[in-house]
Amino acid sequence: MEIKDLLKQVREGSISIEEAEGIIRKNPFEEMGYAKLDGQREMRTGFAEVVFCQGKADDHLVSIYKRLYEMDGRVFGTRASKEQYELIKETFPQVKYDELSKVLRIDAPEDATRELAGCVAVCTAGTADIPVAEEAAQTIEYFGSKAVRVYDVGVSGIHRLLSRVDVIQEANCVVTIAGMEGALASVIGGLVNKPVIAVPTSVGYGANFKGLSALMTMINSCANGIAVVNIDNGYGAGYIATQINRLAVSGGKDNE
Repeated sequence: MEIKDLLKQVREGSISIEEAEGIIRKNPFEEMGYAKLDGQREMRTGFAEVVFCQGKADDHLVSIYKRLYEMDGRVFGTRASKEQYELIKETFPQVKYDELSKVLRIDAPEDATRELAGCVAVCTAGTADIPVAEEAAQTIEYFGSKAVRVYDVGVSGIHRLLSRVDVIQEANCVVTIAGMEGALASVIGGLVNKPVIAVPTSVGYGANFKGLSALMTMINSCANGIAVVNIDNGYGAGYIATQINRLAVSGGKDNE
C-alpha cells in the first residue's frame, strides 16, 4: 500500500488513525531467516517487492509467495521455471505462468477489471527477442500501465518499423529490445520525442558475444534520449518505463 492510499483510507474512515500508525511503525522488513521481505517497499517506491525465482530453493520460494500474498493479495515473479509454476500452483491454484517470458504471477481479483493507464510501446527487432519483451510488457501491465506491443520491426526491413511509427510516437515511453547488432534503439531514438529504454538481448551468432555486441551498440548510440539496461533485462526496462509513464499520466506529480 502506498502512503497516499493509506492517508486516503484514513480520511475516508475505512481505517483508524491508530491502525495507520501501526502500519507505518511496523518493521520495514520481515525477517524469515533466509530472506528479508520488504513489506514497505510499495509505500516508499510505489512498487511492491518482486520475486526473482531463478535459483531459489523450493521451500523458500513457496514461503516467500505465501507471505507476499498475505501482505499484498498479489505476487509478481520473474525467471520462473515450469517446475516452479507447478510447485506454486499446489498452494495457489489461481497462479498464472507465461512460459515464454517465465513470469509467474498471482493477480488480485480487481486486476481483471482495472483500467491500465497511459501507454508504453514495447518494440522488438525480431521474434526471437519476444521472451524478453514479454517480461517487460507484463511488468508494465502488472504495475498498472498500458503496454502496446510492436514486434518484429528490425532494421533489416525498416518499412515494417515505419508502418507502426505513429503508434510508437504516441507512447509516453518506448522500450526497444534487440539482439544481433542492436541498431533498432538508435533508429527509434531518432524518431520519437519520448524516452527510449534500450534492452540488448543475447540473441545472435557467435560475434554477438551473448548480447555484448548489442549492448555496446546501444551504449554508443548517437541518438539522444536513450538509456540502456542490462542484457536480457526486460523486467528492469519495464519497471523504469512504468515510472516514466506514471509521471507522464500524473503531469509530473510522483505517486499519482
